[in-house]
Amino acid sequence: MPTKPTIARIWRGRTRPDVADEYERYIRAEGIPPLEKTALGVQLFREDRDEEIWFTTISYWADMEAMTSFTKGEPTKVHHLDRDPEFLIALPERIEIHQILVDEQSLG
Repeated sequence: MPTKPTIARIWRGRTRPDVADEYERYIRAEGIPPLEKTALGVQLFREDRDEEIWFTTISYWADMEAMTSFTKGEPTKVHHLDRDPEFLIALPERIEIHQILVDEQSLG
């Protein structure tokens, strides 16, 4: 039986519209693959607003221990990608850690 996640780790960052497509390619190539290899699941969201583009990454973990093993220490510490300062309007200062209380999906 597959392990169900109990923890969601949420990161959010904002870019200017003129670099959003390039940042999306960059985060897909550099930020998502390590999560795909270690987390139980990962989602990447994009919200296009008038003045800025928001990206949100949610990764799902079996427990805090699994997530802490991935982050090699404090799970709430932000681990910026090398080119984040180039693309992001401001470097995010925190990661959100949420306990998953309900995990039901009806997609069909």
